[in-house]
Amino acid sequence: MKIQIINGPNLNLLGKREPGKYGNESFEERLILLRKRFPDLIIDYFQSNIEGEIIDKIHETGFTYDGIVINPGAYTHTSVAIADAVAAVRSPVIEVHITNVAAREEFRHNSLVGRYCAGSIVGLGLDGYRLAIEALKEITGI
Repeated sequence: MKIQIINGPNLNLLGKREPGKYGNESFEERLILLRKRFPDLIIDYFQSNIEGEIIDKIHETGFTYDGIVINPGAYTHTSVAIADAVAAVRSPVIEVHITNVAAREEFRHNSLVGRYCAGSIVGLGLDGYRLAIEALKEITGI
């Protein structure tokens, strides 16, 4: 089973950025743990602060990978283009947000991307990525 994790803007700063909200762990540290927990899976990782690069990665992997885990960051609330890319691919997509976006500023309450995803996991910290992978395993039956 091949899983693509895609992180959007500012998520390259995990471990440094607002540790009270996002914790002290970098995503690279989390990725090591995920690969150890799921040794039977191929877990690829991509992060970009650029909307078009995120769309390109969805297009590139959305027809050949068994699933995508995406945290679009702030693009969640603004990017019709990323939402359209998720809607266009065959691979199931799980949306992840580290913080509980419903408990944050009102503009963060609406996800343009989430409506095209198989599910969304919010507010469970970096453990949301593990849960998303487990959900994809269930969804695909792999």
